[in-house]
Amino acid sequence: MEKKDIKSMTLEELTEELLAQGEKSFRAKQCYEWMHGKLARSFAEMTNLSKDFREKCGNTYEYTALRTAELQESRADGTKKFLFVLPDGNMVESVLMPYQYGNSVCISSQVGCRMGCRFCASTLDGLERNLRASEMLEQVYEISRQTGVRVSNVVVMGTGEPLDNYENLLRFIRLLNDEAGLRISQRNITVSTCGLVPEMYRLAEEKLQITLALSLHGATDEKRRLLMPVANQYSIEELMKACRYYFTKTGRRITFEYSLVEGINDTDEDAAALARLAGSLGCHVNLIPVNPVKERNFAQPSGSRILSFKNKLAKNKINVTIRREMGRDIDGACGQLRRRHKGDRQC
Repeated sequence: MEKKDIKSMTLEELTEELLAQGEKSFRAKQCYEWMHGKLARSFAEMTNLSKDFREKCGNTYEYTALRTAELQESRADGTKKFLFVLPDGNMVESVLMPYQYGNSVCISSQVGCRMGCRFCASTLDGLERNLRASEMLEQVYEISRQTGVRVSNVVVMGTGEPLDNYENLLRFIRLLNDEAGLRISQRNITVSTCGLVPEMYRLAEEKLQITLALSLHGATDEKRRLLMPVANQYSIEELMKACRYYFTKTGRRITFEYSLVEGINDTDEDAAALARLAGSLGCHVNLIPVNPVKERNFAQPSGSRILSFKNKLAKNKINVTIRREMGRDIDGACGQLRRRHKGDRQC
């Protein structure tokens, strides 16, 4: 019989589960605190619970824990990139980024990705599977354990399309935000999407206070289709309607993520089109100089071109920033470290 994933359970679900096993309700609170507050790596570490109870849990439930296959640290900015091994042997990447305002962790939501964005290494091998809520949480937990730092911000912007793993994403957010866990504010959680319109409407109805980041990367349908296969399914017009609906329901301003690719989406006309879209929604625009991926032939614009593009947006009163490049010297782009590691193992 397949074991239940105990770390993905809410406190209410865990209480019901243990009551059905003949245990007292306070056992659930103790166990939950060990998992999500004290970040225990196993039942064996739950020292105020009886040995018999811990053994019973070990025989009944799966306890998700990740193993580190590789850790890289940037000499330039202190960014740490982790390659984690999941219980089934698959691997995912996570990144710890130290900022002046706190420590931010970028996690993966899937093993691989099926969205096919043409500048991204994560999509090259397709989608293996979704991550469970526990496996998403464990990326944050294991980074906290290994580094001893307090994580203040979580970004679901690593490998995978978060809204393609909707139910597990929602459970992850609520567990991460829970008072009995790490208590990371929803306002300090960012979820990135390439633009799955039906799921954007669903997410709006949840009325969460997270930040939604739309990976736009092109301000016209023609330019988006050059970079993102999902643009063949959902038009810019449909996306903007979904963005307006999301803002109306949540009151949360959407961020446009825009990867600048030399000769493709970095022209003055692109800047003007992007300014019109962002201005109509009051969006923040985050410009991302594209990370070169050896399997792709996309290149970054020059520094002066990037600055010129930013200035054109700013002149149109668009709130715009250029993402600080971090971890370039340590396989910084999504999917690069995992793909290299897979290649090494196959040699």
